[in-house]
Amino acid sequence: MAKTKEPEPSKQEVLREPAEVQYRAQLAALAQRDADTPPASWKLSPRSVLAYVVGTAKPLSVKIDGKTVDVPITRKFFGDDALVERAIVTLASERALLLVGEPGTGKSWLSEHLAAAISGCSTLTIQGTAGTTEDQIKYAWNIARVIAEGPRPDNLIPSPTMLAMRTGGLVRFEEITRCVPDVQDALVSILSDKNIAVPELPDANMVFARPGFNIIATANSRDQGVNELSAALKRRFNYIHIPVVGDHKTEVAIVRDRSRELLERYKIPARLEEPVLNVLATVFREMRSGMTTDGTSFPKPSTTLSTAEAIGVALDAAIHARYFGSGAVGVADIARNLVGSIVKEDLGDLQVLKEYLAVVAKKRSAKDASWKEFHEAAVKAL
Repeated sequence: MAKTKEPEPSKQEVLREPAEVQYRAQLAALAQRDADTPPASWKLSPRSVLAYVVGTAKPLSVKIDGKTVDVPITRKFFGDDALVERAIVTLASERALLLVGEPGTGKSWLSEHLAAAISGCSTLTIQGTAGTTEDQIKYAWNIARVIAEGPRPDNLIPSPTMLAMRTGGLVRFEEITRCVPDVQDALVSILSDKNIAVPELPDANMVFARPGFNIIATANSRDQGVNELSAALKRRFNYIHIPVVGDHKTEVAIVRDRSRELLERYKIPARLEEPVLNVLATVFREMRSGMTTDGTSFPKPSTTLSTAEAIGVALDAAIHARYFGSGAVGVADIARNLVGSIVKEDLGDLQVLKEYLAVVAKKRSAKDASWKEFHEAAVKAL
């Protein structure tokens, strides 16, 4: 049997490229037009990092291979620009950054793009879980080689933190409050002394951080009580709260842009029209607040209906329409895929959804065809 030839590494497709790869043209354009001096080890100046994250009004004209081309700098994070400024200032200081907010508010998304723009690498990541150990924060050993040769620098397995310290880069610590306190406190000496001690090595037993090293951590506000940070560790972080998007226009823009990117990645030839996006964003915003725009109130579900959940519903609706529908994404596709997002943590939320459909959606269906389609499909899906 003939063997299938493996594609060359450079030609292999990946499910999701890191931000520094996906947006390399924008980062290169900003670096070429950067008029300020970046801090030590930073790829871009703080002003250019901000422009990368929030986008620019006009494309940047840069020279590539001797030709002048316009490179649009797209907005990556939809939110308060001042919030992003504070995050950048924190990372340029001695203090670490902790992004706190409800699940799905874009904390990881923001931390990835900050790391990509500042250090050119967003993949030095520690995923916080109940099983995260101190070795994953500091270093580990190749046990087989240590038994044969003893502890040597070549046998040490550096953690993302140690790699970031050696290069003056940023390390991302996701869901830090999911880790047990003893593991969290391993960061105290790292953030205070900016080094990691390796007592097993007789010589060169200290790894010192280069200028530019820092940590971006994220924590869900719902998980704050799981393993709350110690007072010592809190003092070493600057907290920035990422709020849930409350503006209808902004939420529609986020869902539209992120859904378009995901549909291109999955090669789904579908498009979400404005009426569909408006209904989706309206349902999420109203159910999140427990009140409609005209003042009608109803119980709120226990599930966090974040913008990320809305993007998931939009993507599922588009895939469903592609393979099991006409190909065009309609309001009915949104309604069918909405139930799973709302009734996720508590079956009692099913009654909340039913009440919303009866009190709000049914009333609107008499005057609006889109809401009529939504109401009928949602009732049928329950």
